[in-house]
Amino acid sequence: MTTSIRLITAIVVISIVSSLFTASALAQGGLTLFGDVHITTDQGAAVPKDVLLILRKVTEGEIGRQTISNNGRYRFNNLKPGDYEIVVEVGGNEIGRLQQITVGGLSNSPYGYQYDLEFRWHSNESHSPGVVSAADVYDRPSSTKGVFQQAQTAVEKKKYDEAVKLLKRIVETDSADFQAWAALGTVYMVQQRFDDAEAAFQSSIEVRPTFSRAYFNLGKLRFSQKKFEEAVEPLTKAVELEPGSADSNLQLGECYLQLKKGSKAIPYLNEAARLGRPEAHLRLGWLYNAAGLKDRAAVEYEEFLKKKPDYPEREKLKEYIEANKKP
Repeated sequence: MTTSIRLITAIVVISIVSSLFTASALAQGGLTLFGDVHITTDQGAAVPKDVLLILRKVTEGEIGRQTISNNGRYRFNNLKPGDYEIVVEVGGNEIGRLQQITVGGLSNSPYGYQYDLEFRWHSNESHSPGVVSAADVYDRPSSTKGVFQQAQTAVEKKKYDEAVKLLKRIVETDSADFQAWAALGTVYMVQQRFDDAEAAFQSSIEVRPTFSRAYFNLGKLRFSQKKFEEAVEPLTKAVELEPGSADSNLQLGECYLQLKKGSKAIPYLNEAARLGRPEAHLRLGWLYNAAGLKDRAAVEYEEFLKKKPDYPEREKLKEYIEANKKP
């Protein structure tokens, strides 16, 4: 499976092609995230010597950083399962951010989870300002750049009250900073200040209607409050903006299950399973079993066990499969 994400700033277009594999590295004490870095250029444009990659774990902060030269390979080892993002910097300036990296799902490779980064470098003159994308990053002014870094550090140290103050300072100074709005919403979620979190995510969406992560987080927030009907709209938008997001497809499918709309849940759960979320097979199996389609449930449970052979209730599922799978 391969998906593409395009990040556009004033001077650079980053085309990030991600191929998700699952790893057996847990048995070795940790998971690995790695990939190759390739930089191409328009004729006459100078290629940057190297880029700085900063790996951050969602809600926890920075895990590590590496400076990678063109045609080099980055590798982050001993990672725990969870959601991550990679921040890309050149010369101290953030030029890209790859989000919704889930480590700990399906893998067909013994090496880990591979995200290859392909950069196409442009001059200012060749940039087309009318082209934006769901994963676009904010060209933050110098007056707030340091404050945003301070907020990230505060989150890493779990000083959430301090992080809120810093992020509010940013959006009060620059209300167009959609990433700061989204980060503020995430911190509010951690603090269980749900009304404030919703307002922050809404502000992020108003400023940047193509920012898929804000829609996903808004839907996830409403889902956590059992507002399933209200969660459908932002989750649907998140899938439209980023069809290759396993998380968004899985969350929307689960939302429809909670609303007892199984026929609507099926395509999203199927897509989530295809994109590397084995638990989607488990939910499909539950759905088919509830509908009396035990043979189809058995197929889904069998697929689930292929991808999660260490499932604690493996024997129960195997008994179900043997009893209901068509010969």
